[in-house]
Amino acid sequence: MVIKAVLFDMFDTLMMIEKEHAFYSPAVKSMHTFLAQNGVQVSFQAFRDAYILARDALYEAADEKMEEPHFNVRVRNALGLLGYDSEAQSVLVQGATDAFCREFMNYVRIDENAVEALKQLHAKYRLGLVSNFAIPECVENLLQEHNLRSLFEVIIVSAAVNSRKPNPEIFRCALEVLKLKPSETAFVGDTVDADVKGPQGIGMKTVYIDRRPQKDLKDCKPDRTIKSLSELQTTIESL
Repeated sequence: MVIKAVLFDMFDTLMMIEKEHAFYSPAVKSMHTFLAQNGVQVSFQAFRDAYILARDALYEAADEKMEEPHFNVRVRNALGLLGYDSEAQSVLVQGATDAFCREFMNYVRIDENAVEALKQLHAKYRLGLVSNFAIPECVENLLQEHNLRSLFEVIIVSAAVNSRKPNPEIFRCALEVLKLKPSETAFVGDTVDADVKGPQGIGMKTVYIDRRPQKDLKDCKPDRTIKSLSELQTTIESL
C-alpha cells in the first residue's frame, strides 16, 4: 500500500526536552507563584507535595485504560487537597496551567533537522501529529512559535481526547480526520511502546528514531530505524 500520510510524535522526536526533567521544578514553581498572586496562600513545598499527590493519583487511575486527563484536572485536585475548591476550567486553574506551560517551553528546542525534514515531506505527503501531553494548548503554542503549525493537517494531543499512546483510539482519531487506512500511513517516533508497538498494533508502518537505549526495542521490530530526521525522506520513500 502506498504511503499517503506521515504522522509524528512530538517530544524527543521533533522537539527535544532538556534531559533529567530540568523543567519540572521551575514549572511547578511558576504555578505556585501564579497561585500565590491570586489568593492561594500556601508554601511552595505544600503546593508541590499536593501537586505530586494529585498527579500520581490521576496517572494511577488512568494508566490501565491508557487515558490522559487534562493538566487542569491535576491542578484542580491539588488545590482541593489544600482546601481550595475550583473547577477544572476556572480562571485560577487555567492560569496555573498556563504558567506551567510557559516555563516548560523554555526547556524545549526544535531538532536541528526537523524543519527541513517536515518541509520536504509536506511537499509529497499529508502530515499529522499524535502526541502524549497533558496540555494540548502547549503543543499548539510550540508549533506556532516555530512556524510549523501550517504543515500539519491533523493534530491529536492525548489530553484533548483523553486517550494516551499506545491506546489505539488516539491513532484512530487521526486516521478518521485524514480518512485514511492504517496501511496508508507511517508513524515516526522515539518511544518503543508508544510509537512503535502502538501504531503497529493497528496496522501502520513505523519509523523509529533512535534517541536513547531502550530495553523494549529487542521485543519489537520497527519497519525502519533512523538516527536523524535528515534520513527521513528517503526512509519514508522506501516503505
